[in-house]
Amino acid sequence: MSTVKFKVHSLRTLASPYRKTDLDDKLLETIYYLLVNMKDLPEALPLDVNPRKPKMTTNVAKGLLNAVTEPENDFYINNRGIVISAKGLVFNSSESEVTIDLGDQTSEDGDKNLYGILDGGHTYTAIMKKRNEIPAGYEKYVRVEVITNVQNITRLSDARNTSLQVSDIALFNLDDNFEDIKTAISNEIYKEEIAYKDNEDKPINVSELLRLIYAFDIDKFPDDTSAPVQSYSAKTAVFKRYKAAFQTEFYQSLIYQIPKLVELYDRIESELPDKYYKYKIALGGSHPNFGNVRGVEKVEKNTYTVFLHNKINYAISTGYIYPILGAFRSLVKYDTEKHELYWLFDPIEIWEEVGTSLVQNTFETFTNPQLAGKDKQLWLSNYRIVETQSLRKLLNTRM
Repeated sequence: MSTVKFKVHSLRTLASPYRKTDLDDKLLETIYYLLVNMKDLPEALPLDVNPRKPKMTTNVAKGLLNAVTEPENDFYINNRGIVISAKGLVFNSSESEVTIDLGDQTSEDGDKNLYGILDGGHTYTAIMKKRNEIPAGYEKYVRVEVITNVQNITRLSDARNTSLQVSDIALFNLDDNFEDIKTAISNEIYKEEIAYKDNEDKPINVSELLRLIYAFDIDKFPDDTSAPVQSYSAKTAVFKRYKAAFQTEFYQSLIYQIPKLVELYDRIESELPDKYYKYKIALGGSHPNFGNVRGVEKVEKNTYTVFLHNKINYAISTGYIYPILGAFRSLVKYDTEKHELYWLFDPIEIWEEVGTSLVQNTFETFTNPQLAGKDKQLWLSNYRIVETQSLRKLLNTRM
């Protein structure tokens, strides 16, 4: 576990308005507003959760560096401050000291992409570089906002990082680095609906395809000891992985499976309510109401799935869909000699056979989509359901 401890000048707490019991403290966000002397700010706070790495050669960054050292006391008023996503925070009032829990920062597929500086990376870097040059006689402060129990780190990151600079994905596209994806979906009905540029008026951002690819990355997540949870919870990690691996032979082969991945996602999204109904009836329920589940919303007529435009009656949080989708990673194999990816069985066929079991396992484990989407053990237990079914079928074919 990684923790940091430092002095604060003052602290204010804003609890969730949805808190009803003490148990909710572990499930709902709490916001802490800190005022911190720059010289007390801890070193080496993680920046991996931030969608952009600080670039300190721009005019804005140079202005920040100057602001840290200039003989003025209004930095904490003029600067937006630093936003930190944390697992927990403890305040020692007698020492005016906070201890922030940043989880396991050694885990590439876990806390490293959930906790750390979410916004204000340039401010933090400028302070670290220049705080020793603050003129004598001046105490300079910075605002720090710590948010614990963040339910959806991707939504928070997108909301906080709203500057108009070109996004990393858009810059990546300028070098034609998505050409393989464009080729892979060239015959699909959604090919013209994918946005590769900022502010492009199209319904599906290319990041949604990257999430699907990541969920089936058996090079990074080869078995049931790890899970691609970040395909749901950490868009930044998904893009970083694609950027690093898209030219490898494995990823080239995986990219061309996008149509099948989309087909499977669409099938799960559209058929999940029916699977839910079947499992509830099997357990003795008389009138299961899927629309009453948290993270599920009854929608108006003429609502369709995002990719393949199949009619749906419910909008379902991806926190439920991705732990089910990721289970089918167990069917994917890669031939290192032929450099080809293949399926042990058609995932659509397996979904038809064990889809109800997957839905039951998911909703019996969690009825909170944010918790479901981020729970590694749920991902792994679903994976084993699909893996077991594929082993049964393999045994039957050999008998």
